[in-house]
Amino acid sequence: MALSYPFVRRSLRQAGLWPEGGIARAAWYSLGLAGVLFVVALLLRWVAPAWGSSIGWWVKFLVFDAAMLFAIVAFRWLKKKLLWRLRNRLIVTYVFIGVIPVVLLIALAFIALYLFAGQFASFVVTSEINSQLRRLEAVNAAIGNELAARLERGQNPTAESLAGLKKRDPAWQRRQVCAWYATKALPLCSGPHAETLFTFPAFVTGTFREIVRDQNELHLRVATILPLSAEKLAVVTTEPLDKELIGKIATTLGEITLYAAGIQNAPAALPSNASAPIISVENDAIEKQLKSRTPSSLKPDQASTGTVIRQSASGVELQGGHPELHPTFTVGTLPDATNGLDREITFGTPLPVVDWKTGERERAGALVRVMTRPSVLYGHLFAALGDFATGVEYILLAVGIFFAVIELVALITGWRLTRTVTRAVAQLYDATQHVNRGDFSHRVPVQSKDQLAELALSFNSMTASIERLIVEQKEKQRLENELMIAQEVQAQLFPRQVRELESLEVHGFCRPARTVSGDYYDFLTASSHKLILAVGDISGKGISAALLMATIHSAVRAYSVESLPQMREPVAVGAVAGSGRVMVTWPEGAELSPSALLSLLNHQLYESTPPEKYATLFLGIYDGRTHQLTYSNGGHLPPLLIGEDGALRRLEAGGTVVGLFDNMSYDEGSVEMYPGEILVAYSDGITEPENDFGEFGEERLIDLVRKNRRLPLEQISQVVTTAVDDWIGDNEQPDDVTLVLARAR
Repeated sequence: MALSYPFVRRSLRQAGLWPEGGIARAAWYSLGLAGVLFVVALLLRWVAPAWGSSIGWWVKFLVFDAAMLFAIVAFRWLKKKLLWRLRNRLIVTYVFIGVIPVVLLIALAFIALYLFAGQFASFVVTSEINSQLRRLEAVNAAIGNELAARLERGQNPTAESLAGLKKRDPAWQRRQVCAWYATKALPLCSGPHAETLFTFPAFVTGTFREIVRDQNELHLRVATILPLSAEKLAVVTTEPLDKELIGKIATTLGEITLYAAGIQNAPAALPSNASAPIISVENDAIEKQLKSRTPSSLKPDQASTGTVIRQSASGVELQGGHPELHPTFTVGTLPDATNGLDREITFGTPLPVVDWKTGERERAGALVRVMTRPSVLYGHLFAALGDFATGVEYILLAVGIFFAVIELVALITGWRLTRTVTRAVAQLYDATQHVNRGDFSHRVPVQSKDQLAELALSFNSMTASIERLIVEQKEKQRLENELMIAQEVQAQLFPRQVRELESLEVHGFCRPARTVSGDYYDFLTASSHKLILAVGDISGKGISAALLMATIHSAVRAYSVESLPQMREPVAVGAVAGSGRVMVTWPEGAELSPSALLSLLNHQLYESTPPEKYATLFLGIYDGRTHQLTYSNGGHLPPLLIGEDGALRRLEAGGTVVGLFDNMSYDEGSVEMYPGEILVAYSDGITEPENDFGEFGEERLIDLVRKNRRLPLEQISQVVTTAVDDWIGDNEQPDDVTLVLARAR
């Protein structure tokens, strides 16, 4: 059975192989398209090779694009996996903030030291060459002055005129001196090549001190022109730039190789440790180096658009119109390393060369490559300090040790701080996992006194509070369950089915402000023509009020029977409690006084309840034969009688509240209820709710009943309670709402 696309996608997603991001999908699309084009290119290679080659280029491009996109996806995946833990994030942060800058600084320091050492080595060579040129200049000036003095005295200078100078300085054996007076050569040319008389060039018009190429050889040459009478005296001193001169420099430096162009000398073999790199030098850089006499590094394999010096086994080629440089000779020996850090330093610098025939100045007519070691350069650098150099070494060593100790302390401190932070975060994370599993007893260990420790203490306090709240919530839930049971039990106390009289219809409604109510109402059918009405309000709310309400409920029902002498012996069996009938029937001719019943209830509540507990209670007995309502009011809001014509009567006869004082007596009243007249008995939960306009009030209650007095009692009750709810609005119901209605027929 073939696998469906949704099944494959779901399987790959579960395995973590399905591309979720746009970059991952683009990478797979590029790779898939490259595969398709590769197959097409293979097919077209035999039919249309040109098309195959073109498609092959697109295949390479798409593969490269896919590789780059996959690299981005891999980087993001690694970042997500590796940097999820705080420890890894801190490590990466420290690497970027601390390690990488230190590595870069160390690398920069080594590169700078290498370049400085190479420049210094080249400077030693060029400074020695320049020193030799200055000595030649001083000698040339002395010769010029000597010749000028002879010519002024009218003497003809000859080669023997310089014999004294030659005796005093052995270096004269290598030098060649020539002079011209009034463009005429004087017969005193001396030196190793005295027989080769050169022509004085026209480009020399003043003091001249350069390296020159003459007769395919390199020379150190200085020229001095002295004004003498109407003519000029020109003196030129030359010394060859050969192994002997460079060898003296190499004696205390290392191995030196001279590269030059157009030299007839047999090319010297490259040193055994020499390589054949490609060396690039910018024209502007060479010009600046030559002007400042500062040697420069010649970096291998560096392409440029300026002059290029290419070194090979046969020589060094200056591209860009310059002649090829060949290794002329190599002198000196690379000294042995003094320690593991005494590495080889190879550096080169170009030398400016002047063509003696044309006067053209070649910025890189020669090249000096120096191979030496830092220990040698260190000796040259601190040679003038003597014993003080040892002190400098100790100072530098002490500073290095001091910095190393600081770095070590910083590393240890950073490691400890990082470990403290990551351990605290790991402990907090582990604690959250315990909380997620519902284990609120887990505590984070606190071993320090810092902000993380305070965070751990706060977490422990939070989990302890949550643990207490859960216990309290369970206890609250248990109490709520008990209250629900109490509510169900209390609901059984209110009359559910009432056997109304032929001349009186009744209706009662009670809605608690909380789970259980402290208000009370009841209807007791004592006989076929008598009905007991009870409406009360218990002080307070909640469980205590509900328990007191149950006490009054049972007492009213009990006293309604036991207070009659005729009822001390049962005469008939009644219905179940709560059905609206008492346990025994009420015999004809028996009388029960509401005031006496209130007195009995007052005494019982006074004896069985705390002093602050009391109740208000209205008791009325309606006789259907006479339409008389006999009542007594124990501190309750006076019930209202609203006639068919809207007339209002209040039932106020009675006394104070029930259960607050002992030995209380209550007055009793009697009224006749006319057909259509409505009895309205209510609790303060109807009239006392407030909003921004004040209390709901008795007047609104009376108006509502008057306007709707012809409706069924249940609808009148609904109209009144709805008006009360609208009056309260979004606020909490402040008190129990109880309403009892009775209408005479």
